[in-house]
Amino acid sequence: MTHTSHAAFEHLRSQTIDSLNLRVEEYQHKVTGAQHIHLASDNPENVFLVALRTVPQDSRGVAHILEHTALCGSEKYPVRDPFFMMIRRSLNTFMNAFTSPDWTAYPFASQNRKDFDNLLDVYLDAVFFSRLDELDFAQEGHRLEFKEPDNPDSPLTFKGVVFNEMKGAMSSVPAQLWQSLCRYLFPTTTYHHNSGGDPEHIPDLTYEQLQQFYRTHYHPSNAIFMTYGDIPAAEHQAKFEAKALHRFKRLDDVIAVGEEKRYHAPIAVEEAYPLEEGEDPTHKTHVVMGWLLGNITDLDQTLESQLMTAVLLDNSASPLLHALETSDLGQAPSPLCGLDDSQYELAFGCGLEGCQLEKVPEVEQLILGTLERVAEEGVPQELIDSALHQLELQQREVGGDGFPYGLQLIMNSLPAATHRADPIALLDLDSALVKLREKVKDPDFIPSLVRRWLLDNPHRLRLTLRPDSQFTRRAQEAEQKRLADINAKLTDDDRQWIVQRAKALQERQVQKDDDSILPKVGLEDIPKTMAYVEGSRETLDPKNPASDPLRRYGAGTNGLVYEQVTCKLPDISEEEQPLLPLYCNALTEVGLGNLDYLEAQRWQASAVGGISASATVRGTTDDVQNIDAYFSLGSKALNRNAGAMNELLRATLTQPRFDEHNRLKELVSQMRARREQSITGNGHSLAMLAACAGMAPSARLTHRIGGLEGIAHLKRLDQALKDGESLKAYAAQLEGIHARLRVAPREFLLIGEPHQLDELRDTVQSHWPSEPPVADFRSFGLPAVHEPVREGWLTNTQVNFCAQAYPTVPSEHPDAAALTVLAGFLRNGYLHRTIREQGGAYGGGASQDNNIAAFRFFSYRDPRLADTLKDFEAAVDWLLSSEHEWQPLEEAILGVVSSLDKPASPAGEARQTYQAELFGRTREKRETFRNRVLGVTLADIQRVANEYLKPERASTAVVSHSGERAVLESLGLELREL
Repeated sequence: MTHTSHAAFEHLRSQTIDSLNLRVEEYQHKVTGAQHIHLASDNPENVFLVALRTVPQDSRGVAHILEHTALCGSEKYPVRDPFFMMIRRSLNTFMNAFTSPDWTAYPFASQNRKDFDNLLDVYLDAVFFSRLDELDFAQEGHRLEFKEPDNPDSPLTFKGVVFNEMKGAMSSVPAQLWQSLCRYLFPTTTYHHNSGGDPEHIPDLTYEQLQQFYRTHYHPSNAIFMTYGDIPAAEHQAKFEAKALHRFKRLDDVIAVGEEKRYHAPIAVEEAYPLEEGEDPTHKTHVVMGWLLGNITDLDQTLESQLMTAVLLDNSASPLLHALETSDLGQAPSPLCGLDDSQYELAFGCGLEGCQLEKVPEVEQLILGTLERVAEEGVPQELIDSALHQLELQQREVGGDGFPYGLQLIMNSLPAATHRADPIALLDLDSALVKLREKVKDPDFIPSLVRRWLLDNPHRLRLTLRPDSQFTRRAQEAEQKRLADINAKLTDDDRQWIVQRAKALQERQVQKDDDSILPKVGLEDIPKTMAYVEGSRETLDPKNPASDPLRRYGAGTNGLVYEQVTCKLPDISEEEQPLLPLYCNALTEVGLGNLDYLEAQRWQASAVGGISASATVRGTTDDVQNIDAYFSLGSKALNRNAGAMNELLRATLTQPRFDEHNRLKELVSQMRARREQSITGNGHSLAMLAACAGMAPSARLTHRIGGLEGIAHLKRLDQALKDGESLKAYAAQLEGIHARLRVAPREFLLIGEPHQLDELRDTVQSHWPSEPPVADFRSFGLPAVHEPVREGWLTNTQVNFCAQAYPTVPSEHPDAAALTVLAGFLRNGYLHRTIREQGGAYGGGASQDNNIAAFRFFSYRDPRLADTLKDFEAAVDWLLSSEHEWQPLEEAILGVVSSLDKPASPAGEARQTYQAELFGRTREKRETFRNRVLGVTLADIQRVANEYLKPERASTAVVSHSGERAVLESLGLELREL
């Protein structure tokens, strides 16, 4: 690859990174000093990101609110909502914006060149020439409104999307832990503050302060442009210059994070978090210890910190994690265990949750005592080698299943670029890893790091976060007193101004913008066919057609091999079914054969990049009351470890030890802790699972094992396992499930570099001899289910998650395509405005789930409840009673096709194809569905809405808090408590 820069840019350097198959080029804009880092690759999925260094000095949320408001109209595109409008007019594979503690970034990705250019034009104008309308600030940030907006005598309330988003975000205990930890670990720098905004402080931010922050921070001199893909850097630079940079001069202000002031002695602090009234606080205290290490601009130091963290905490055999997991001082290791390397200074944390308040000093002593032992005795060389092995594997793996791969690489290098360090060094780790391997030959290397950075480091914090059942009440009372005090000081003119602004905002929210000024792609820009990864259909032994089936896929995996053993799920009783996720979790966490679980964990770390087990149950493509069910055991490894990976997989499937009862109990406690913590971040999905539980057998099972019902069962089980006999019975149940699974029919999946597939197949064959089928094997089954749901789930949250669902049709039915498009049409045309903009929820929308034949409405982090449920029904009325144009339908179709065609990593696309075809979603069926989507008409979506979305067919589920108990009861919902 060669580089040619635009005349406005100076080329600084280039470096080829063989392990990532790309060339990194670094440029600087000659006038403004803007940085451009280009990751040149032959990948047609091009990625753009512009990041601004944003360093707030308080917790008013200025950077976060600005991120939202900047996307609400710009100089060239003076429409109210260009960001969400472009999502609908695009074939993007990714569009978003992020606020971090020290940067704000605006990324997108697309495989379509026309679409990429369209999005680039809109993003550049939004970032550098934003209008920042005061009404947008009121909508997205915060505003005062009367509860009856046109009645100045009614009580005041705070509203705003970010205000409600952060109320929801700060309902999460891990989020509260992290913010409290940062508040004390960083006493003087920007990380001391909540960059997302603290709901108590967000109303203090003024519109003028927002504008001032924009002028100083959203300037090219403070910007980092990052691109990835097959578009040359010079072409990007020509657009940067023409559309934005030529209008700016260099800004002398240098925005940066300074060095943190260090403590001279460790400190201990105690804070509280809200607990539902009536809940037992005995074992609900969190204890976290935190240290500041060095800064990320030193690559060697960063890698050494990552290695030390991996040695201490990577798996259950790691000394510190082992101490935390096996301690009876708490329920599970803290979610904050690990190294944060996303900020200027590295932060190391560890601790326990589910503790008793009086045991806090013992938790601290447990941690320090474990570290002292490591410093005195050292660690086995195999732990260090395994940690290095994991670093190498992470460096080599081609990602792209969550984020686009190019965006992952960009995000990996962004922290260094933000702090004016070397972004290329964070991508090209090979040479640094070579140096690290030399250093670890010294047996005192890890002990010396533990002494220097942890034991002898006085900048150490012990944070205790204790439960307080009166916390929420006091916070609500403080907010109401604040509002009452404001109300008491309002003049008549003030009151009329609030009423008029509410009216102006409502008018702005419903106004019809001229969206023709925005660029777009149309149906004519969609590829005629969807991408397809071809796999072989063969047997493990080519000479024996009766041997186990094998599917092989050649892919650019950069020297990694992915393998999966898939078995038909055996018959499991209704009583055992809630144990399925626990069985899958335990299978990869217990001992194997003569090895205890610690030895098995060390084996995993040395041989593979993780091992996972899962059970998947889906309705068939033509009838969701009939199900298919499979169990999968999968792993990935460097090619040189393919043999070791197969030995490990076979031992895991044939020799797991369910006799390690204390280990099984620990695993249940840990899963309970993780699942409870997930509620406030995933409440909308949990509410939808509950609402759909009566519509299909697989939906009911998912709710019972992975939804709110599953969490409630997990809490009961965790309590029961404190009894020794119950623990033995639980172990016997797991053993029973495994005995049936062990003899299930199986097949194999292999993904690797094309030229290595034959050798890899031979490796698998040599490790997995054929076994005769079991004549009386009974596969998993579930009874049909058709029943409405009306439930309200009470938990520890400050906001609501609402869901309403209707039974519909599976993917093979001709109406499935129209229902899928209908969801996008309702979201774009009605729900986004009423639930997010007017209602103040962080998000809301609709979706058709063809796997369970259900259409779902949802809201996310929602201050409203009953009114949101009314909006779901009103959306259908709007659809059926209004005249609609073609363009919104085209936009909804584009959104569906974009999601269907979204690329994954090379290995991920092969896995997705295999999984789809395993459950009967053949290429032909998926192409048929895609073609039906392209042919959906306005008449189609109105017809299916009228036929399926009838009020009497609706099921409703809400995740809320005890303060909404009366409202939930008035809606006729059965109350359930978590």
